[in-house]
Amino acid sequence: MKRAGLLLFAAVPVIVTASVYFLAPEDGDASRAGPDLSAAYRAQAAEDTEDAQGAKDWAEQSGGSASYKVIGGLPPGLAAPAEKDLAQQLVASAENSTLDWRSAYAYIEDIGDGQGYTAGIIGFCTGTNDLLTLVEGYTKAHPDNGLARYLPALRAVDGTDSHEGLDPGFTAAWKAEAQVPAFRKAQDAARDRVYFDPAVRLAKLDGLGALGQFVYYDAMVFHGPGTDATSFYGLRARALRKAASPTGGGSEKAYLKAFLDIREDAMRTKHPGIDTTRVDTAQRRFLEDGNLGLRTPLEWQVYGETFKVP
Repeated sequence: MKRAGLLLFAAVPVIVTASVYFLAPEDGDASRAGPDLSAAYRAQAAEDTEDAQGAKDWAEQSGGSASYKVIGGLPPGLAAPAEKDLAQQLVASAENSTLDWRSAYAYIEDIGDGQGYTAGIIGFCTGTNDLLTLVEGYTKAHPDNGLARYLPALRAVDGTDSHEGLDPGFTAAWKAEAQVPAFRKAQDAARDRVYFDPAVRLAKLDGLGALGQFVYYDAMVFHGPGTDATSFYGLRARALRKAASPTGGGSEKAYLKAFLDIREDAMRTKHPGIDTTRVDTAQRRFLEDGNLGLRTPLEWQVYGETFKVP
């Protein structure tokens, strides 16, 4: 499965992350009072009314870089090497039906979701701009790579499910380039820049522990970093209207339940009849068990298959 309604532009993560930068403790599930968030909620209101410039102006006037200082003083959470590897295993179980996420660098196929070819460790798509951006950046650093000749075709099919200009050689070229360490590193960097880092940073700002950070990350991967109702930033805005985040003095469990409810609704809206087990029998199970720290051992099911991390 892959994201839909993708909207990529650099300002969104900065604007949204700047909107709230007061932190409650990462773990714990009881309702609790937070600090005065009046100014932060003014920025959030600007975002929720799609007044992105208003949120940006507020962040600049009030020292939005404070959010990065706050995060720097927190435990690494999902960004710690072992936890990040666990997050990749969880995503790979849903995206590639394996825990060996590194085996997915060479993965590429059209899964019939209207996004063209889906490829690599995070499911970059020829139809959603992220694969094009990845290859463009990689080609700037490594002009003679085996994918560079497909850039005109990738630009032409961006935003569609077309294979025009890509078949029959693109899939073989992708698999071959995936054996090059520099291209694997480029995939890692693109994953972190577009999906992992913004999701984890924003989850920390919302006062979420490791499970909540993963919930955001998986949603970012599947739905894409867009602002419409079925993309990640739209889902978060809707969740915050439904339940207070821990930063806002709410219960971590209650907020995550609200977020997952809204996410599942978005999945079914975009793809009627979709299998939602990556949420139902994985993330919800961890939440119901009270495992807000995403501590191992873990056992979950995706698409009928059971996975375990000891």
